[in-house]
Amino acid sequence: MASVTPPGLAYEVEHDQVNHRFTARVRGQVALLEYQIKRRRMVITHTEVPESIAGRGIAGELTRVALRFAREQKYKVVPACAYAEAFLQRHEEYHDLLVG
Repeated sequence: MASVTPPGLAYEVEHDQVNHRFTARVRGQVALLEYQIKRRRMVITHTEVPESIAGRGIAGELTRVALRFAREQKYKVVPACAYAEAFLQRHEEYHDLLVG
């Protein structure tokens, strides 16, 4: 869905709509963001980046791509995992997506 190239690293974020997840494969490891759709709301339930590839902004990019998808689909967003909640608090440009 979106190509990303942080310093010394290249990966693509893929969207698996059947299993409700976004993934990025980096150096043989899989980072993911899982979600559910409930009544036109995207509930972000889990974000996970393996320790061996942590600290490279991968979770943030997974979240940005997921939020872009939510905006395109006209979904409101419920950050049900700690990472998504913290990300949304730091990024005002996505506050319009938050439920009420």
